[in-house]
Amino acid sequence: MTALTPISFAETDIEKIAAHTGRVAVFIDPEGRLDAGARRVNKLTKGALARLVEGQGFAKSKPGDAQTLAYPTGMAADAVDVVHLPRKASVDDARKAGASLGKIRGEADLLALAAGMNRVGQVAYGLAMRDYRFDDLKSAPKERKGEAVFMCSKPEEARAASAPLLAVAEGAFMTRDLVSAPANVLTTTAFADQLVEMEELGLKVQVLDEKELAKLEMRTLLSVGQGSDSPSKVVVMEWNGGAKGDAPLALIGKGVVFDTGGISLKPAGGMEDMTMDMGGAGVVAGTMRALARRKAKANVVGLVGLVENMPSGTAIRPGDVIKSMKGDTIEVINTDAEGRLVLCDVMWYAQERFKPSGMIDLATLTGAIIIGLGHENAGVFSNDDTLCNAFLKAASAEGEGAWRMPLGQGYDDQLKSQIADMKNIGGRPAGSITAAQFLLRFVKDGTPWVHLDIAGVASVKSDTMLSPKGATGWGVAALNRLVSDMFEKA
Repeated sequence: MTALTPISFAETDIEKIAAHTGRVAVFIDPEGRLDAGARRVNKLTKGALARLVEGQGFAKSKPGDAQTLAYPTGMAADAVDVVHLPRKASVDDARKAGASLGKIRGEADLLALAAGMNRVGQVAYGLAMRDYRFDDLKSAPKERKGEAVFMCSKPEEARAASAPLLAVAEGAFMTRDLVSAPANVLTTTAFADQLVEMEELGLKVQVLDEKELAKLEMRTLLSVGQGSDSPSKVVVMEWNGGAKGDAPLALIGKGVVFDTGGISLKPAGGMEDMTMDMGGAGVVAGTMRALARRKAKANVVGLVGLVENMPSGTAIRPGDVIKSMKGDTIEVINTDAEGRLVLCDVMWYAQERFKPSGMIDLATLTGAIIIGLGHENAGVFSNDDTLCNAFLKAASAEGEGAWRMPLGQGYDDQLKSQIADMKNIGGRPAGSITAAQFLLRFVKDGTPWVHLDIAGVASVKSDTMLSPKGATGWGVAALNRLVSDMFEKA
């Protein structure tokens, strides 16, 4: 797994600034005031720092922005990064400041002069999240080099504040690695093996194979993978950090490691991106890692359905009727609407086995949600205002875009079938909503449920504040925050 940038915290010692090789970062408030560390840098550079701060470039910059003095005279450093940041910065501005440093750090050791800052841990988190790259599959991958040291007034407090944040960053990195990996590397078996390795963190992990899934009558899930040589699996990850007997929160992830569309074959253009169709399972895996890393005081179970959707002589066909684990029959109109067939069986199994206090499923489910919300927000659907609002609040706090979408009988009526209990699609109108309505049919009465359609946010074509282009790890931070806010007991 891609490792985080090593980050440590130390007492401020301005005597070490001149000899530091690599990069030095200073944080300047909007008034341009220099603290002791910045004054030392200014003296060493013969006033160059003050001239930059007094210039128009700094005046026009926004909190979190960084400007660079390259090869500063009087210092061993290759660069001084000047970050615009109020001393009492908001969480978002502190994370943006860290992300600015993570983006430009390269391979250099970074010495950040953060004395007097109120959110050093958040700056460290922003740096860690942005300082990511996936190059494991290159013939000569670059060795990850360099570390970041934050000199601050209270290093022990900063270290304690950053620890749970860096656990979340590690979970997000796992999600990004999984989403970035191609299907010939991340097979269903390889995916399951990576999840089993998390037992070393204290998770209880169980892998259900095709024979066990058939015994459980997970026929819709198995139907999706029956055209592939890769065996279908369900992986169950349990974190029991809460009180014994407390019903767990269930997280359910769609894990289609590659989606051709099956017999309803997708167009060739862009099909290579379907390596990310396991994004929901990736977020569940990353969240479970984060919870285990920070020893969350809650009971949470993560279940992922791992399949590959391929066309072959054994593949499911349009027009086939399949009976779900619940017992409902489904007329398959389009084999490219396969994610809901995976999720419905896993959701039913989770409720039957764990009787969860709430259930959240995540899936790169529909292109329709991208048409509706673009790449700024995930679609949120729910049968329970309390759980839904708690998630939306958590997502907002973490800067992860999420927007609630409607449900209703009129949408559900689009799923009517003449020969089965339902169709697996409801036509082009409101495609993301009818997909959610399909899943709602597999939510038991009394079970609070949220469905997250993350097709637009799991992987993006341009940089975000906390991630380079590509896999984002969206959802790990929000779900971790939800668990902390709603399910952990002091």
